[in-house]
Amino acid sequence: MIITTSSSIAGKKIVKTLGIVKGNTVRARHLGKDIVALFKNMVGGEIQEYTKLLAESREQSIDRMKTEAEQLGANAIIDI
Repeated sequence: MIITTSSSIAGKKIVKTLGIVKGNTVRARHLGKDIVALFKNMVGGEIQEYTKLLAESREQSIDRMKTEAEQLGANAIIDI
């Protein structure tokens, strides 16, 4: 599955638009990790627990979007 933020794919022709696909997720951390993040927030700097959570959420959302696109018969997702 080709996924791109551009409105075209070099060497490919868009022949049909199948609709909008989306992949949403909301995740929560363990209370203990939230407390650690709270202390890190007080002293400043990156909160690695939340950075990791954001990356995991993004990947899960993209996977869900790909699954929805495949169900529509798509072979690419553009302009995300």
